[in-house]
Amino acid sequence: MSTTSSTSNTEHPTSFGVFKPVGHVVISFPSADQAQAARAAIEQTGLPPGDVHFYTARAMLQQIEHDLACASSIAAIGQELNLIKAHQALAERGYHWLVVKAKGTDHAREIADLVKPLGAERAQLYGRFIIEEMIEHEGDMPQVAESPDRGLDAQTPSGNERERAAMRPAEPALAKTGDR
Repeated sequence: MSTTSSTSNTEHPTSFGVFKPVGHVVISFPSADQAQAARAAIEQTGLPPGDVHFYTARAMLQQIEHDLACASSIAAIGQELNLIKAHQALAERGYHWLVVKAKGTDHAREIADLVKPLGAERAQLYGRFIIEEMIEHEGDMPQVAESPDRGLDAQTPSGNERERAAMRPAEPALAKTGDR
């Protein structure tokens, strides 16, 4: 759910009951300030403000809870469930999000390149069949394997997204204020 408007089918596209915004880049940030700075930078490139949606950690957690309750058993075949569980691990640590409409893979890379120095942790381009990670950080381990059973490869020693989130935690002030 966007913080500026109510949820609708166009704002919350799904595949088998799970959030899957095909043609969009889903970007996570340790703080709301970083996400808002990135939003402003993206909008300065000429992308219409309606193509950039901001989610607080709390809004993302509510959406994930809804998705987990509504997910079809078919969603477990691909990575959709694992991906929202990875998003959940970041949101539980106070991460905030942008969902940005991309005009294609090259545009998605431009968006990722723009937001990475502004603190973006993840930028994932959702395609029809593939969800592509657009940001690599120094120190990321090589991706090994992903499967519905193993989950996503977080490119950390444990392979766990919570460990990845702990590497670049949200600002302590956010956790204290409850802006989640």
